[in-house]
Amino acid sequence: MNPSDRQRKLLFGGLVVALTGVGVYLTVAGPSDEPDRPPTRPSATSTSSAGPASPPPGISGPVADGQFDIYRLLPFSQQEFTTAASVAQRFMAAYGTYRYDEEPAAFMGRLSGLVNDQLRAELERDASAPGLRDERRQQQTVAQGSASLDRLRTIEDNSIIFLVTGRQQVTKGGRSSQDSKQYAVTVARDGGALKVYAFEPADAGQAGDTG
Repeated sequence: MNPSDRQRKLLFGGLVVALTGVGVYLTVAGPSDEPDRPPTRPSATSTSSAGPASPPPGISGPVADGQFDIYRLLPFSQQEFTTAASVAQRFMAAYGTYRYDEEPAAFMGRLSGLVNDQLRAELERDASAPGLRDERRQQQTVAQGSASLDRLRTIEDNSIIFLVTGRQQVTKGGRSSQDSKQYAVTVARDGGALKVYAFEPADAGQAGDTG
């Protein structure tokens, strides 16, 4: 065997050993037997976008007749809707009830727990206005309020607007009359409670969401 043949055989043997080592490394250090997984995405809860206090659970399976639960798609539970509706109705009835011979504190007491702090301050200021109080005393005005829920106008992440008709039985100057007016009443989350955030005549319109 001449020197060139010997050199070629040694080079071939070295290549075989090197390739064998690479194969062993790839077998040990390669990917595991676990199936491929999609890349991890940020959790929805890590975003800073505003949303309902209790996000609806959603519906992932097929919707069957007679088994559709609409509350799974709404930002308020059935109990929260019930509470919000009650607050709107009770507020409207209390707002329409007053007497010429009572102090503003008595009127505000009927609204206790139904309105947020900002609206409470506005209503207290209005009820204490000297001109309004003098007019009611002169005419000996007595009003008894009641209210009916008409329908939902808007549902937002943190507020609901109800259309509510307020009715009054009014005695003024010895004469009795009845009056009614429809209002848009916004009930919003306020800490751990649901309270009236704003109200106005229904025909004036009202944007509702507070957060």
